[in-house]
Amino acid sequence: MNDTMLHKLIPDWPAPARIRSAVVTLHGAAADVGRTALRDVLALPSEPCWLRQVHGTHVAVVDRLPPDNPEADAAVTRTADVVLAIKTADCLPVLFCADDGSEIAAAHAGWRGLSAGVLENTLAAMQAPRANTIAWLGPAIAAPSYEVGDEVRDAFLSHDAAAEAAFAATRPGHWLCDLYALARQRLQAAGVTRISGGGFDTFTDPRLHSYRRDGSGSGRMASLLWIQSLRAVE
Repeated sequence: MNDTMLHKLIPDWPAPARIRSAVVTLHGAAADVGRTALRDVLALPSEPCWLRQVHGTHVAVVDRLPPDNPEADAAVTRTADVVLAIKTADCLPVLFCADDGSEIAAAHAGWRGLSAGVLENTLAAMQAPRANTIAWLGPAIAAPSYEVGDEVRDAFLSHDAAAEAAFAATRPGHWLCDLYALARQRLQAAGVTRISGGGFDTFTDPRLHSYRRDGSGSGRMASLLWIQSLRAVE
């Protein structure tokens, strides 16, 4: 694996100095890159903690690198140098940190997990108060490129009628869906007001991977997040 096989984006959010994050777009064989290879290329402090993502709402609390990939769609840690990792290719990755740098979390929020409460579950697993939590919305498919059926809209409206504002009618039974607006709505309702990011469109941006655009041959993006140890910061 070499640098030509990935592009790196650095999240623009007001995280404290100890919090490090990056989004890498993995190409070709690198889409299934091993933990060690990615660690070497990005000089990560440890091998990433990959999850077996199932579009659910379970949150893994990680205090060290587990021997097996836990089945979960979000992870939380307060341990320095543990690298959380979320893979996406249209779904929304959401990164969280406490504003004192003591805790981080990362969530995979496709429409199923988002509507079922994966962000709320992630916040519930964190010790940081919501008022002291910062969130960043990573690259996802944007509303103009994301047409969905009634079942998606109904899943959100059954939770909160205000979600109607995130859908625009196209043809009978179909809607453009704004995942970013829905995530902001859910986070704000949960008490998180410092929200950065958004503004990407995986479907139209050639730098980014999109399952809807490229089908089963699509690569994956990895959103990585860790707390740098104090000795490394110093």
